Amino acid sequence: MNPLRRLSAEQGQSPWLDNLRRGWITGGQLAALRDRGVRGLTSNPTIFQKAIQGSADYDQQFESLVRKKTEPIDAYWQLVLSDIDAALDVFEPVYRESKGADGFVSVEVDPSLAHDGPATLAAARDLHERIARPNVMIKIPATQEGLPAIRQMIAEGRSVNVTLIFSLERYAAVLDAYISGLEDRLASGVRDLSNIASVGSFFISRVDTEVDRRLEAIGTPAALALRGQAAIAQARLAYSLFRERHEGARFRRVAIYGARVQRPLWASTSTKNPAYRDTLYVDELIGPNTVNTLPDNTLEAFDDHGTLARTIDADPRGARRAWDDIAAAGVDLADVAAQLEREGVSSFQKSFDELITALSTKAATLRSN
Repeated sequence: MNPLRRLSAEQGQSPWLDNLRRGWITGGQLAALRDRGVRGLTSNPTIFQKAIQGSADYDQQFESLVRKKTEPIDAYWQLVLSDIDAALDVFEPVYRESKGADGFVSVEVDPSLAHDGPATLAAARDLHERIARPNVMIKIPATQEGLPAIRQMIAEGRSVNVTLIFSLERYAAVLDAYISGLEDRLASGVRDLSNIASVGSFFISRVDTEVDRRLEAIGTPAALALRGQAAIAQARLAYSLFRERHEGARFRRVAIYGARVQRPLWASTSTKNPAYRDTLYVDELIGPNTVNTLPDNTLEAFDDHGTLARTIDADPRGARRAWDDIAAAGVDLADVAAQLEREGVSSFQKSFDELITALSTKAATLRSN
């Protein structure tokens, strides 16, 4: 088996693809990646902005929608959901073979709703019902306002990818929302929880980028020696928290009814600093009941020269020591998380808004011709 298949078969970690474009679906590349061992896929507004604006693959469908007088925002969702539906077809065999453990495709709610909990819930429900496929995951940002929507979606039996997690404190709240949602579903009278799946998505490289910047601003030898350690340390501490919560009495009670663990998902795993090896955020975060969603360049790098070994819980004391040392050096880690959450939501909203503006301009041009 190649490294991607061995990652799942030997280490219990599912490699997912963090990208999607229509040409990969129509050209067979996505199915080929699945056959090499990719077990799911995530998308976000930035991915769709690059795909739709970066190729002519969507022109024919968009022109047809414009002729039907479809508004640009509605046309966007039809373009996106066409790709999502086709990707769900590609990964459906993985979903069936894994008995619902893998084979998921994630699509994100409108990022402008990230701080409006009721609107996020309404949008997430609408997306889930429009797609109506068992292997879809609806992505909801892990903002404070998004937590009740996450809990309610789980309570309604809908699978959720909780995205944009940047702190251990928020991750604890995400785990609580998930388990509470399962408890709510049981309380409603449902006795089979096995059809609900969820992941909690930690963004990895962005943490090192921001913490490294602050360590360099501090500039002491001790601070500089800690560069490149924050993201992996936090992920390893998150994994400890994941195990602790899923081994606790609350989860054991819902597990009797088939509840699945909410797997940690490592996102943003391409290295931004060229001084770091290109497979760093894969090699150092391997372990059972986890997902790594890989940009295509990182996927290819790992398949070529990645290191296969269980590393996620290799040195928990070292992870705690590194995390505490970074705080002691003067980095406000709570402020880092708050900043990264703001930037993450803003980045996705900017991509979404820019694409809608571009589609509006294109629609106006088509209508005038």
